Amino acid sequence: MGVDNMAEMNVDNMKMRAQLKDGVTEVKVLMSHPMETGRKKDDFDRLIPAHFVQLVAATLNGKIVLEAQWGTGISKNPYLTFRLKGAKLGDIVAVTWQDNLGETAMHEIAVTLA
Repeated sequence: MGVDNMAEMNVDNMKMRAQLKDGVTEVKVLMSHPMETGRKKDDFDRLIPAHFVQLVAATLNGKIVLEAQWGTGISKNPYLTFRLKGAKLGDIVAVTWQDNLGETAMHEIAVTLA
């Protein structure tokens, strides 16, 4: 998942943690995003345009460990949890998303002990 213009990348709309316990790293990500389906109407009976995360990718020290394609069925402010084997303390986990309007966000964090 490439980002054409890093200046457009939003880094303030994700909260993350990556905790290692018994050889497994649990990564939790909370993304701030409206996730509009394009089927909801506003107070004036006008359709609210679709605005949703389409692509999500996670890396461990730069190597892709998760890729997902999302649609309008994902709730507002999505919460994602996944587990990794092989990560060590201090390794860097990064999560990036891109939405249907071309907006992107990325956050990275070091693996800590649970």
